[in-house]
Amino acid sequence: MSERTYDLVVIGAGPVGENVADRAVQGGLSVAIVESELVGGECSYWACMPSKGLLRAGAALRAARAVDGAKQAVTGEIDVAGVLRRRDSLTSDWNDASQVEWLQGAGVDLVRGHGRLSGEKRVEVTGPDGSLTTLIARHAVAVCTGSAALLPDIPGLADVSPWTSREATAVQEVPGSLAIVGGGVVAAEMATAFVDLGSEVTLIARSRLLGPMEPFAGDLVAQSLTDRGARVLLHTDLVSAQRVDDGQVELELSNGTRVRADEVLVATGRVPRTDDLGLDAVDLQPGSWLDVDDTMLVRGSDWLYAVGDVNHRALLTHQGKYQARAAGDVIVARATGGTIDDAPWGAHVATADHGAVPQVTFTDPEVASTGETEASARAAGRNIRVLDYDLSWIAGASTRSDAYSGQARAIVDEDRGVLIGATFVGADVGELLQAATIAVVGEVPLARLWHAVPAYPTLSEVWLRFLETYGRPNV
Repeated sequence: MSERTYDLVVIGAGPVGENVADRAVQGGLSVAIVESELVGGECSYWACMPSKGLLRAGAALRAARAVDGAKQAVTGEIDVAGVLRRRDSLTSDWNDASQVEWLQGAGVDLVRGHGRLSGEKRVEVTGPDGSLTTLIARHAVAVCTGSAALLPDIPGLADVSPWTSREATAVQEVPGSLAIVGGGVVAAEMATAFVDLGSEVTLIARSRLLGPMEPFAGDLVAQSLTDRGARVLLHTDLVSAQRVDDGQVELELSNGTRVRADEVLVATGRVPRTDDLGLDAVDLQPGSWLDVDDTMLVRGSDWLYAVGDVNHRALLTHQGKYQARAAGDVIVARATGGTIDDAPWGAHVATADHGAVPQVTFTDPEVASTGETEASARAAGRNIRVLDYDLSWIAGASTRSDAYSGQARAIVDEDRGVLIGATFVGADVGELLQAATIAVVGEVPLARLWHAVPAYPTLSEVWLRFLETYGRPNV
């Protein structure tokens, strides 16, 4: 067994771990990063990038077919092989050589293998060849191992070899039929993608679609899937699963019906990748989410950090990278005796995790949201006003499509006169999101937003319509 010593040891070389490591190196620390799979992590190979690759062709085709003059040029259907080739390009054919090169250029040492905590500031790495290396951290260890798909304990489900998001995004042969269990973002996006790719899709959700979002978001996405030929079964539970003689999966549902499909995708949630991390060696519960403060320091510790999905604050790549920037900087500050800026919105905290998280769901129609929903704001006891607007009424919508449809909602904190949340549903609304996020994070007074003039004719005119709905400020 060999030993190496670094200022910081990072477990997990996905986007989150890479950013923690990079910030620490920029601050003058020596860093080793441990990875048991591909450098670049879930986002690069099995989540964000490949899923958007599968979705883009369908979105582009629908956009062309929605405009007279362009739709006449559309003479065929989606080329599935072309979609998969583009997906493969986006994942670099599941080859992490370029990501490894980036790490080396950044000055971060890569240690291949499975890392486990073996004591305070100690990480034992089992290499692919079975060799053992102990990494000793002078100052900190950062756990950035992410999350994995949850497989619910339903009779027969494990025996039918269900897909998770990994199998769905890495698909090599599109099944003739696909049953999707779940109603969240992964389920909705993969339903959209596989309808585009020609599968007969049945989506089974125990509640409504996109439950944590504004209700109209899930309703519009469910209606679109139905209109495009998918079967959407809401408020329905999966009771059991089995493979039948012809090789298909048969699902028994709580309403007594049975659904058959060539494959079943389970997208019912995530679990932390901490079950084989050696947490018991540092008096933490294996398999648990890691509870952290706003600097990503695990509560009760002065050396262990948990960044990204694994802390269960906001399971989104961009939010994990945001946490990573704060964590990397605060690790440097604590290691070098620097000043800690841990006040709200300080350089060393992830304040935006609390009520200012942006997200785009790449369904048809697209859903973009940030901050509070009406339900979450009321549950928090806020004094709010809800502003709703039909996006089809905006001139910029009519120039994009012959029959644009969409909905927008803003949540206003009446006590402070600021925006605390917004949701947009419609084609291309993801590009509206950063303006909304800036308004929420910056706590921009609505009276000042009257002077942020939206260009005409664009979808951004919705900002003026929100203000007109709210009413002119008293002067």
